[in-house]
Amino acid sequence: MAESEYNVSVPHMNSLLQMDPYLKPFENDVQRRYGLFKKQLTLLEEAEGGFDQFTRSYKSYGVQRMPDNSLVFKEWAPAAEALFLTGDFNGWDNFSHPYTKKEFGKWELHIPPKEDKTPAVTHNSKLKVVVHTRAGERLYRISPWAKYVTRHEKSVIYDWVHWDPPQPYIHKHPRPQKPRSLRIYESHVGIASPEGKVASYSNFTHNVLPRIKDLGYNCIQLMAIMEHAYYASFGYQVTSFFAASSRFGTPEELKELIDVAHSLGIIVLLDAVHSHASKNTEDGLNQFDGSDSCFFHSGPRGEHSLWDSKLFNYSSWEVLRFLLSNLRWWLEEYRFDGFRFDGVTSMLYHHHGIGSGFSGDYAEYFGLQVDEDALVYLMLANHILHTLYEDCITIAEEVSGMPNLCCPVQEGGLGFDYRLAMAIPDKWIQILKEFKDEDWDMGNIVHTMTNRRYGEKCIAYAESHDQALVGDKTLAFWLMDKEMYTSMSALIPMNSVIDRGIQLHKMIRLLTHSLGGEGYLNFMGNEFGHPEWLDFPRVGNNESYHYARRQFNLVDTDRLRYWQLYAFDRDMNRTEDKYGWLAAPPANISVKHQGDKVIVFERANVIFIFNFHPTNSYSSYRVAVGPPGKYKIKLDSDGIQYGGHGRLDHNTEFFTEPMEFKNLPNSMLIFTRLISLKNEV
Repeated sequence: MAESEYNVSVPHMNSLLQMDPYLKPFENDVQRRYGLFKKQLTLLEEAEGGFDQFTRSYKSYGVQRMPDNSLVFKEWAPAAEALFLTGDFNGWDNFSHPYTKKEFGKWELHIPPKEDKTPAVTHNSKLKVVVHTRAGERLYRISPWAKYVTRHEKSVIYDWVHWDPPQPYIHKHPRPQKPRSLRIYESHVGIASPEGKVASYSNFTHNVLPRIKDLGYNCIQLMAIMEHAYYASFGYQVTSFFAASSRFGTPEELKELIDVAHSLGIIVLLDAVHSHASKNTEDGLNQFDGSDSCFFHSGPRGEHSLWDSKLFNYSSWEVLRFLLSNLRWWLEEYRFDGFRFDGVTSMLYHHHGIGSGFSGDYAEYFGLQVDEDALVYLMLANHILHTLYEDCITIAEEVSGMPNLCCPVQEGGLGFDYRLAMAIPDKWIQILKEFKDEDWDMGNIVHTMTNRRYGEKCIAYAESHDQALVGDKTLAFWLMDKEMYTSMSALIPMNSVIDRGIQLHKMIRLLTHSLGGEGYLNFMGNEFGHPEWLDFPRVGNNESYHYARRQFNLVDTDRLRYWQLYAFDRDMNRTEDKYGWLAAPPANISVKHQGDKVIVFERANVIFIFNFHPTNSYSSYRVAVGPPGKYKIKLDSDGIQYGGHGRLDHNTEFFTEPMEFKNLPNSMLIFTRLISLKNEV
């Protein structure tokens, strides 16, 4: 078919252009991208019988047990001269079990059952693919489709372990409904314990899930699940894409974790790393067939200079099979509810965002610098996921501001549900590093919170794992620093540093939660002001686990003020659950007063009033109101239970007057520190 045959019209292009008129000059580019996407869909239909079958390739590649207990092994290794299977089952004979060469670089091996009709390769036994290259080398490899890999304590290389348990875990609970407001608890299983060790899936299920439920989060974003040989990579140097990390436990224990989360009404998203892969060869994808390409671009295009990792060739049919089936695998086998796609900016541009400031000029988002193979892959992924799983949620980690990223594919968009509002945490860190309290710019803060593309949903966050890592500081540490070690006792009066830190920690979070987006994210432990950074065991710290943990024990006593921050975070989420401001249209901002240091806005019929002035409280402060009636305090950061000073009377009722103020028909007088008011009428 000629390329021109794919210049199809975008079904709902007018919706896109109405929402973002700045795209009008680039209408042809959007049209062409959509045409490339439709072309891939058509080719999938013609060559594979459609994407449903294509994305189930994990049922034919790797190793499959047939109904008669025979085993079928299948790999794609186009540059290989020969393939053999070796392992415990054949006494590690390198030649007894050759694969047969098929079309398009495929290789297959059939092994009949043993005489007693049991499979020739038993559950939990080790395997390797032996690859003979055209240059005469013999390489030992792990199947790219391996579902379980483990590392012996004294080894540095992971082993492919055949996972076929006699009693696989059966999910008991249905997936929860897609939440209208997304409140995400970003989590890492291995650090989810106060103990200095690698914590387990089981520990997370029994000790952390109840905390997440209590805090009012309805979504968990699990990091570092795809197997990664190097623990300190935080899961971002993936070696086995279909294997759940064995350092935390077995695949069945991860399935139980997700099932129990579902029973609590919590959905679970996987941090999907399809932007790059580890350079490891013996236990990674790199040079699987002996060539420098296979799953990746050959030469410099296949290398990420900053990450020291390999870059996928998204134009390759078999790479599309591998990656799209990988997404389907995690949803089907483990029952994840969606994905946070890592490194989307790196995928979208040939320059990978390196050295690019992104001014917001739309010409930066179109043209030769865009990697349209990767862009079409993301369109395909989102289209397939949302077609097969109506409630699937996809989130993009993307810093360039690519327009129509979170618009439906049928409008010419990339199809993500949300993008991370990555400018917000940067703004808070900048303010705390560079400005005195009296110099905080209310207008600039409000601008950062609200500066998002109309109609595209954002996940707001004050800090994520990025700010918790060694070399940076959490907000709590920027605010209170070393005082956190000596002055967090609730049995003594707060000193000025702790007082300021606790109040601003709460206010920063609530302002971000209520104004910054259509979803909210918190990294585990930061909700209660975790006192230390995060640092994984590595040579530079003598392989210490001291900072690779979360000290949940700090909130298990009311003698420390960490409990007060925890309580505020919990009640903030529960208040949102009741009134639903994240699911409401953007806020109507009536005040951003620089001199008073006051911000006032209304969202979801809740009035939010923030006083950031370091010394002034205000009585009889007039606030603009839309709906008339009686208002009452619903959340007060100055509450005693949250480490505040209890200066507001929660029995007070605030009545509106029909006095126009700030272009709203009604107004009322209030006393302000920081409160959320709800109309009772």
